[in-house]
Amino acid sequence: MRALIVDDSRFVRDYLRGLLEEKGIECEEAADGREGLNHLYRGVPFDLALVDWNMPVMDGLNMLKNLRAEGYDEMKVMMVTTEGADDFILRSLDAGADEYLMKPFDNEALTEKLAMLGFVEA
Repeated sequence: MRALIVDDSRFVRDYLRGLLEEKGIECEEAADGREGLNHLYRGVPFDLALVDWNMPVMDGLNMLKNLRAEGYDEMKVMMVTTEGADDFILRSLDAGADEYLMKPFDNEALTEKLAMLGFVEA
């Protein structure tokens, strides 16, 4: 399994990578939505994208809208963000997100969301 981590925080990318790799998930990283889309365009498939909402160049919501509009329907997308208001959650789900994980989070919360998506056992 392969995951794309898209977050402008190096700390968050490193943290997610460590947790995912412990679960046997291969990871690539991008620092903004545009860079994340460029990873997809290279043609190497990803099973999961973990995407922050607030990033420079292209935010996570616009990345999500773009990847869904361009036919990346099979890839699961989890928004991983500090934005916890219902409006943000609804907007991301309406745009095609499969799950929503609030920062700060721990391994247990991430594992629960991955289990909901069918990637790991809870």
